[in-house]
Amino acid sequence: MDQDIDKTCRAYKDILNKASQKYRENKVYFKKLKKVKQGKVDTLLRRFHVEVFDEIDCLKCSNCCRSTGPLLRERDITRLSRGLKMKPGSFTESYLKIDEEGDYVFQTMPCPFIQEDNLCLFYSDRPGACRDFPHTNSISFKKYTRQMLENTKICPAVFLIFEKMKLEIPL
Repeated sequence: MDQDIDKTCRAYKDILNKASQKYRENKVYFKKLKKVKQGKVDTLLRRFHVEVFDEIDCLKCSNCCRSTGPLLRERDITRLSRGLKMKPGSFTESYLKIDEEGDYVFQTMPCPFIQEDNLCLFYSDRPGACRDFPHTNSISFKKYTRQMLENTKICPAVFLIFEKMKLEIPL
């Protein structure tokens, strides 16, 4: 079983390496894709999201939790601090910092709540940014174009979704 997990993890890392190599190509593709009729793109995006996430096991990857930090809103801070039985101010002081854009983010990465088995200690109370990640099942490609492009380097599923998109809508 552990060999299967290791094999899957290596496969996901290989996908992410390929995504990094194709980043410039994807950047050009995304720019052109923004000019395609939004309904067509969004419909395909949701379909490919389901197809790819039927194959990808996030718990064997967790690269998003280990390499990027979510923006935390007040409601996220309230939920997480409640889960730790802390006051929001103490939680903020212990775990958060303000980034260059004035948003609360974790002081360190990986996420302090990702466990060794890749499970989130607060999955049901996770921040909204974690719930929405990687935005590929959102209602608007145009609204999340920049995030999705960046997420091709973070999430193997996003890269694979857009590889399918390139086959369906070659530009």
